[in-house]
Amino acid sequence: MNISTRFAVAIHILALLEIDKESKNTSEWIAGSVGTNPVVIRRITSMLGKAGLIDVRPGVAGAKLARAAEEITLLDIYLAVDAVGQDSLFAVHDHPSPDCPVGRNIAGAIIPVFSLAQQAMEDVLGKVTLAQIASQIPV
Repeated sequence: MNISTRFAVAIHILALLEIDKESKNTSEWIAGSVGTNPVVIRRITSMLGKAGLIDVRPGVAGAKLARAAEEITLLDIYLAVDAVGQDSLFAVHDHPSPDCPVGRNIAGAIIPVFSLAQQAMEDVLGKVTLAQIASQIPV
């Protein structure tokens, strides 16, 4: 299972809002930058709004960050768009043979390692802010 592209698109949206604060950041304009349909942008901005990361008002064109970019981590964004569920970044195959000692025990052997790996990734995401990402983008 891959991390949903919603995560990268959400970072793209938020970076645009941080870098271009003066424009009317409409879903159509953002979609042009992302290279997708405005409906996809509206769906993701809705998720970001529910998470308290952006302010979007129905019927009013544009969106803006609800918090300073220095206060928004990549983990906040990752969680907001439900990129993957808790402990589900790595999937274990569904039907190993219960008649085989490996098949019977493989999940118990690898799931704890997978959980640790996902936690390590989330720890890194929690240390990187939107401001740090935006500062890496030449304008």
